[in-house]
Amino acid sequence: MPGASPALPSSRRLLLVACCGLLACARQGPGPTSTPPTGEAPPAPAAAKAESFPELVDAVFAASFAYAPSNATAVGLHEYDTKLEDLSRPRIEARIRELESLLARVRALNRDTLTFDEAIDAEALEQQLLADHFELSVARGWEHNPMNYAGLPGSAVDGLMKRDFAPKAERLRSVIARLKQVPAIFIAGRANVKDVPREFTDLAIRMTKGSVGFFEGSVAQWATDAAGGDAALLAEFKQANAQAVASVKDFARWLETDLLPRSTGSYALGEERFLTKLRYEEMIDLPLPQLLARGEANLEKDYQAFVATAKRIDAKLTPAQVMGTLEKDHPTADDLIPSVRRSVEGVRRFLVEKDLVTIPSEVRPLVEETPPYARSGSFASMDTPGPYETKATEAFYYVTPVEPEWTAQHKEEHLRLYNKPVVDLINIHEVWPGHYLQFLYAPRFPTKVRKLVSVSSNAEGWAHYAEQMMLDQGYGNGDPKLRLAQLSEALLRDCRYVTGIKLHTAGWTVEDGARLFRERCFQQPANAYEEARRGAYNPTYLYYTYGKLEIQQLARDYMAAKNASLKQFHDAFVSQGSLPLPLVRRLLMR
Repeated sequence: MPGASPALPSSRRLLLVACCGLLACARQGPGPTSTPPTGEAPPAPAAAKAESFPELVDAVFAASFAYAPSNATAVGLHEYDTKLEDLSRPRIEARIRELESLLARVRALNRDTLTFDEAIDAEALEQQLLADHFELSVARGWEHNPMNYAGLPGSAVDGLMKRDFAPKAERLRSVIARLKQVPAIFIAGRANVKDVPREFTDLAIRMTKGSVGFFEGSVAQWATDAAGGDAALLAEFKQANAQAVASVKDFARWLETDLLPRSTGSYALGEERFLTKLRYEEMIDLPLPQLLARGEANLEKDYQAFVATAKRIDAKLTPAQVMGTLEKDHPTADDLIPSVRRSVEGVRRFLVEKDLVTIPSEVRPLVEETPPYARSGSFASMDTPGPYETKATEAFYYVTPVEPEWTAQHKEEHLRLYNKPVVDLINIHEVWPGHYLQFLYAPRFPTKVRKLVSVSSNAEGWAHYAEQMMLDQGYGNGDPKLRLAQLSEALLRDCRYVTGIKLHTAGWTVEDGARLFRERCFQQPANAYEEARRGAYNPTYLYYTYGKLEIQQLARDYMAAKNASLKQFHDAFVSQGSLPLPLVRRLLMR
């Protein structure tokens, strides 16, 4: 997902704490709870009576969706459609206590009575509860990242508008209900946020200003159509929307005039918290030197392959100049979205002809602009229907357009990323056989836990794995320009790997990270800065490369142990959901 923001639901971790967890990753120690610095949840009293595992699973997710109702809408549970997250401090502190209670109940399970699959799911539940608890009680992004508040209202309303799961008038009533709750989001943000890094505030300003246009334009236009001549319903919408827009504008002014001048906080987690976050969220448990060495070694390997491939294309030019020649062939700003639309089907055709994986649906994604509220450094992303969505099949392949206020140079550098070879690789990553294919399998995942728990080293690792796999299987007929693009995407993820670690454990600045993206990953300056800044709020984005390497090894082990074909491995892998990779390995190799 090149440059994609974790704010988007393309690789949902649905147990995460809504927007508070998806964008958060700042500094600071424990807040008002007694949680130790490692983020390990304190022990709580055991459950009063033994409960069955299915009962506990239901309880965990019921609590999760009550806390994050917009996530419930996203997965297709529409009884939550009129509700919006309560991000006030008392509610967040209550959620911390609730997570501690749920963890105690999971740990009280008699694991000897569980089936093999239930034991896997129980471990996944425990890990994700630990991750949620760590985010709220230790990382405390809700106190240090205003993007959490800036992006939520637009996302929550957009999720009701864009999928046709109910009559438009019914969905409009839900939109109105959520709009009425939008001001409370920004009231909570202003009350909660402190010690903010400037990098976070800058992006929150961009997102909030974009949301003004979204509510005044896209939402108002949709509502006029959805009201269907019901004057009273439209009038109720206009009043609620006007109040929401006023609160968004007020939050934007506050961000610029109040928060920005005092945004001097540090984004760095520090080694202990960085490793704890990685262990809880991804089940990656390596010492920091070994973890970093793995990323640096892969960066060097891909860099040397990039240099060698560039020489095959034109030995007279430097590798950066060769990449520059590829980037000249890019669409105009007006043709950006249409050009991506035209390019997607060829990748699917190759996948079918080579019979590399079973495709469970003929439904195609819609290529659209990234919504303004989600443009926090994103270049492309995938937003798919949830596993419990029974009516709405729309999936959205988002591509981020140029922003009107950008300089001419910034616009040009942004568009150069969408050169034809790189767009082919983005299509593989986002659609076929990457994120879109994986999420087409979601309704078939065998358990509730596997439908609703997703980690990035699996989802993003799979999509990144797919890029190299497709070329290795013959996509592009050995075109060195396409291989250079694939290596460019690999280098991008390698630089994320190293930058995330260095930003949070070695004192790197965003400018230091941007230099690595320019010099070793051949990124344009504007894109390099966006990529490095993402590491400030998404510190574990090493999960692309790490996940790819783990899946490559799992493929070799599975095919050898089972005497299986590559297609059989792919079908087996994507059928289990996006659980942490150590758990998927146990499922496939049992």
